Parts: sequence; structure tokens; C-alpha cells
Amino acid sequence: MAILILGLATFLGTHLFTVARGPRADLIARIGEGPYKILYSVLSLVGLVLIGQGYGAYRRDGWIDVWYPPVWTKHLGLLLVLIAFICVVSAYVPGRIKTTLKHPMLAGVKIWAVSHLLSNGDLGSILLFGSILVWAVIARIGAKRRNEVVPHAGPAVAPAGWRNDAAAVVVGGVAWFVFARYLHPLWIGVNVWPGT
Repeated sequence: MAILILGLATFLGTHLFTVARGPRADLIARIGEGPYKILYSVLSLVGLVLIGQGYGAYRRDGWIDVWYPPVWTKHLGLLLVLIAFICVVSAYVPGRIKTTLKHPMLAGVKIWAVSHLLSNGDLGSILLFGSILVWAVIARIGAKRRNEVVPHAGPAVAPAGWRNDAAAVVVGGVAWFVFARYLHPLWIGVNVWPGT
């Protein structure tokens, strides 16, 4: 559990630092934008690796049940993750979904985290997905207070309307299916597709 906590502190701490615009600007002024981006990327990667190792070790050796989610929460979680995938894709394909959500990447992360909190009742999952949910809420509040929406992909382009929304739904749906059906059991070690 300690490795998981260290990974979360490293990864989420790095990401929370970007919300603190003053200290972030001071650090960039001191070391330069290039070195800041390299440091940010390295710390994020280290955090992700530690999260993966820590969560894997926890699942193998230190599993602690807190509550027992009913079976229907697994199905609801799968549906919510589909919505999360569509939100994330819509961040890169500007349309009415992106305009409505304002920050679809963070909306997708929040939905993804909630879906996993609903369908997992163990302490490690609550810690992992709860921490990510808290970070996403703080990041969204920070963006709202700055009255800005931070782009997450390529150059800013005007929303193309329903055509891009349809593309986000199709691409998000296909990515969700491939991940849920094939990659989740392969990478995470947990079958989430009904009947598997």
C-alpha cells in the first residue's frame, strides 16, 4: 500500500502543482519552460509506474475489503466508463459535447473514477479512484476560478457541431469496447466484460 500511496502522491502532486499558477510560474521562471516540462513529465511517469506497481502488489498481497458492491454496480460502471471514453475523445474532437462540458477530459476522468468507486469496494481501489476523483474536482474548480478551459489536444479549432459529436461517440465507443473487452483483462488483470 505504501508504494501505491507514494505513486499517488507523486502523480497527483505533480498534477495539482499545475493548479497553483503562482508557484508554477515562479518555477518556470527559475528553471525555464523546457526543463519544467521535462521534470513534470518525468515525475508524472514515475508516479504512474509507482501507482501500477503499488496497486498490483496491493491486489496480490494486501487486499482489504471495505464493502461489497452489488453486481448491478459493475454493469453501471461499464456504462459510465463508456460515457467517460466519449467525454475524453470529445476533448480532442471539438463539438457540442465539448462546448457543453467545457472541460470534457476532466469530466471523463471524474466519471471514470466514480464508476470504479461504485464497482469496487476494497480499500486500495477506494484510495486510488477516490484520490483521482478529488484531483479532477480540484483541477476543474481551479480552471473555473481562472475562467479558462485548458486545451488537451492540438490547436484550438471552432466546434464543428454534431458531426464531431458523432465522431466522438463512435471513436469513444470503439475504444471503450476494445479496452473493456480485451485490454482491461490483459493490462489490469480483471475481466469486466459481462460473461467473461
